[in-house]
Amino acid sequence: MPDAELTTDKKIKPDTIIQLIVFRLGEEEYGLRIEQVKEVTVTPEIARMPKTPPFVKGIANLRGDIIAIINLEERFRLRPADEELPTVSYTLAIEAKDYTIGIVVREVPQPLSVPVSSIEKAPEFIQDININDKYIEGIVKIDGRIIIVLDMLKLLTPNEIMQLQPR
Repeated sequence: MPDAELTTDKKIKPDTIIQLIVFRLGEEEYGLRIEQVKEVTVTPEIARMPKTPPFVKGIANLRGDIIAIINLEERFRLRPADEELPTVSYTLAIEAKDYTIGIVVREVPQPLSVPVSSIEKAPEFIQDININDKYIEGIVKIDGRIIIVLDMLKLLTPNEIMQLQPR
């Protein structure tokens, strides 16, 4: 009998819970794993930079660090490039190994806890064919919501990263 109990206990292993930071781009909800987000702040003043892709809004001083600010709504073509941001927007500072970038969003991002098992693999056809690595980690369906989980460390191409780094 004890062997049967051990087998049963192993099957009931609790699902790992992860924290997402959820925000809206266009009409859809997107999420990032919380460990990819260094901080969330009101968007500081942005200085435009020459010769950058249109979705790069410019650079900003974030607590003494100069970081590139990007607009994923433009990157993903969810809004027209000429549509202005609201007077108050928020920036998620994302820290990678070689760079820190800011992602500008229109509304306050919200934390959300989800079981890892609720992240379904994204279908291949929805991945951006211009990006070598797959930046959509998966899709979460929870409480009638659909949240697209991004892997920010795979979002930018090596060429785009080079353009964002200070010279």
